[in-house]
Amino acid sequence: MNMLAHRHLPPMPQDAAIARVSGQALSRFAQARAPLKLRVTDSEQVEPIELPAGAVSLLMEILEAMAAGQGITIIPENAELSTVQAAEVLNVSRPFLIKLLEDGTIPHRKVGKHRRVRIEDVMSYKAAIDTEREAVLDQLAADAQEQDMGYSSK
Repeated sequence: MNMLAHRHLPPMPQDAAIARVSGQALSRFAQARAPLKLRVTDSEQVEPIELPAGAVSLLMEILEAMAAGQGITIIPENAELSTVQAAEVLNVSRPFLIKLLEDGTIPHRKVGKHRRVRIEDVMSYKAAIDTEREAVLDQLAADAQEQDMGYSSK
């Protein structure tokens, strides 16, 4: 599987501080939603680099996550995941994911004996269960308010 995925674990406090400062400096330019030309300097040369607006926006999101101490994973939209990777994205066990695949809840294809799942299908499932969870929590809160269980509707 030729997938360009990059996973970065939560940053060290020093790196989070650098990301915070860099993100603040970059945010002024990112708001323009236009390509950005950067000048990279090292000990030997100065070289300009032009970043497309989408890359600048993505870089801002990465810096914000790092500044908050969060790890990040970047996976192209058309990527296919192994069952282990898909289970990690959903934060479920691999056997639970396999059951979802076999039930047809999440589409997949087989490559030999191995299952492959499109990232779009994994993210669609994740969005659907997140929406369902939110609705259930809203209903529970409404029921608790209706039964005057110490929750006010304010």
